[in-house]
Amino acid sequence: MKETNMSKKEMIPPTAERIPKKMEIHGDVRVDDYYWLNERENPKVIDYLNAENDYYHHVTGHTKKFQEDLFEEMKSRIKEDDESVPYKKNGYYYITKYETGKQYPLYTRKKERLDAQEEIIVDVNNLAEGHEYYALTGLNVNQSNKVAAFGVDTVSRRQYDIQFKNLETGALYPEIIKNTTGSTAWANDNKTVFYARKDPMTLRSDKIYKHVLGTEVSEDVLIFEENDEAFWTFAYKSKSKRFIIIGSYSTLSTEYRYLDANDPNGEFMIVHPREKNLEYSIAHYGAHFYVLTNRDHALNFKLMKAPIGKTSKEYWEEVIPHREDTLLEDISIFKNFLVLEERHNGLNKIRIRKWDGSDDYHLPFEEETYSASVYNNPEFDTNVIRYSYNSLTTPNSVIDFNVDDRSKEVKKEQEVLGGNFDKENYNSERVWAKARDGKQVAISLVYNKKTVIDENTPLLLYGYGSYGSIVSDRFSSVRLSLLDRGFVYAIAHIRGGEYLGRSWYDDGKMFTKMNTFYDFIDAAKHLIAHKYTSAKHLYAEGGSAGGLLVGAVINLCPEIFNGIIAAVPFVDVVTTMLDESIPLTTGEFDEWGNPKQKESYQYMLSYSPYDNVKQHDYPHMLVTTGLHDSQVQYFEPAKWVAKLRLNKTDKNQLLLYTNMETGHGGASGRFDALKEVTRDYCFLFDLEGISE
Repeated sequence: MKETNMSKKEMIPPTAERIPKKMEIHGDVRVDDYYWLNERENPKVIDYLNAENDYYHHVTGHTKKFQEDLFEEMKSRIKEDDESVPYKKNGYYYITKYETGKQYPLYTRKKERLDAQEEIIVDVNNLAEGHEYYALTGLNVNQSNKVAAFGVDTVSRRQYDIQFKNLETGALYPEIIKNTTGSTAWANDNKTVFYARKDPMTLRSDKIYKHVLGTEVSEDVLIFEENDEAFWTFAYKSKSKRFIIIGSYSTLSTEYRYLDANDPNGEFMIVHPREKNLEYSIAHYGAHFYVLTNRDHALNFKLMKAPIGKTSKEYWEEVIPHREDTLLEDISIFKNFLVLEERHNGLNKIRIRKWDGSDDYHLPFEEETYSASVYNNPEFDTNVIRYSYNSLTTPNSVIDFNVDDRSKEVKKEQEVLGGNFDKENYNSERVWAKARDGKQVAISLVYNKKTVIDENTPLLLYGYGSYGSIVSDRFSSVRLSLLDRGFVYAIAHIRGGEYLGRSWYDDGKMFTKMNTFYDFIDAAKHLIAHKYTSAKHLYAEGGSAGGLLVGAVINLCPEIFNGIIAAVPFVDVVTTMLDESIPLTTGEFDEWGNPKQKESYQYMLSYSPYDNVKQHDYPHMLVTTGLHDSQVQYFEPAKWVAKLRLNKTDKNQLLLYTNMETGHGGASGRFDALKEVTRDYCFLFDLEGISE
């Protein structure tokens, strides 16, 4: 008989106090017994979260040694003293390094030659000392190569403090700019920097400021304010170094402004005023801005160009036309050629197109399913592009490709240490499941060739399905611990993502959101019907909006899953979207709907996991969150678990674990993050009776 926590001494799970709060809108009344859990500073809330953590540790205590062993196993595959492939920018080679035993990277550079003396720009390990959480972002060196700007978050709410470091003396400048996105754009005078500040409550980046190095932050000048609460704003410098660009974006609309980077005190010019349902982005080359846009119903986007000074859409000229079967995801501009990142039938394509029309071709990729993307290419005048390639069975490679003679050089392949990994020991495949409305849903699978595939095979099905985000078929050395113990890992490329183009996204949001959940259920049923697994051995996993996915699915069809993992899950959809003080809410009305409108309210209420908890059997469940989460507030999963405890009619595990130190992204250190994976995997292994 396999041993789970049920054979351990029972501990009564925590019970949250019920304090009914009545909420009425559109003539409909909802009663939320656990609304009070949103009081982050309330000691009773902290006590409840700690009690749930104690319960988690009690129930999973017998797996503690296994978790420790699994952590060491995963860690042993990672090359601890590792470094990135150097890239050259403005006369320096930049390198990111990791040292043995250290959690965080060192950012370094070498002048002109790779055999030159190494300079340490930032050692994040030193800065992180004394902090439970430490994230550094947006490292950005000015044109003089003398000053670096970077953002720091020590709370995990993505509110970054911008700091400046003198790279000649190693000293930090005294000014610290608080509550920003962490990103900066240097003007060409090497002292003026543009950055985005956040609203302290909603965390929406809504203001662009200009700071002059060495001056008081209180003297910073407000350059642009985004007054539409559905929009977020940001600033960056064009690859050509000629322009500072301010962007504003919402789900369905964008707008850009530009300024000569040599004139930081000048006036920004608008590219084209925002229009609902018009999306565009810009890249500078020569006398033109190149415009990636969905103009004129170009659902999968097309490429146009406009002369600088005449940038409104009536001047846009077509460069690459719209194609019904190919999504144009991104472009990279070089002196002699253009690189297009496309997606066709779910797969990445990298296309090279010479400006003079002499060549136009795709890079050859041969695996059935894979992930390829253009890498960091800051140099403009070069005939070499750098891209990354990996698949579910092939470790990541960084490759330099010569666009003239079509030769390639593998600069680095991810090393999997331990001596046991051979990619020939694993199979990957892509199958197609027929959804209930006839659409074909792709499922990517990977497993060890020794694994017997039948109804007794444990299978973990992952999904996301929102914001147009695509779950790439990427290699993971950590995942080998799952595959080598007989699990199949699968990704359902459901609607709500852009795997099959923009229409695949549009058909899984707003009033078609149910397609996302039905696709996942139908993909799961396909795997069961074709004997990849069975309901006794099928598990689902999703995080954030993917947590909404698995939460909705187990209300609709709980009987086909033995267990689920819901990480930082967005489960209280209606209440959250009615509260415009919560981060992300106002910017997402075009993704989910605005529940202040009756039709949207009713539709969202029909699938919101928290509002649809029923008195029926649920699978085994592990729910995780972070107290400082800025994207999905901790109280959503906490309330959900409390309500599930009250209503579920089964005796299956229901576990809530709250990291009291982190937020949406989890642990910041590279090894601490592994501990979160071991926690999840041991939950699954325990349910399958796997103890080593």
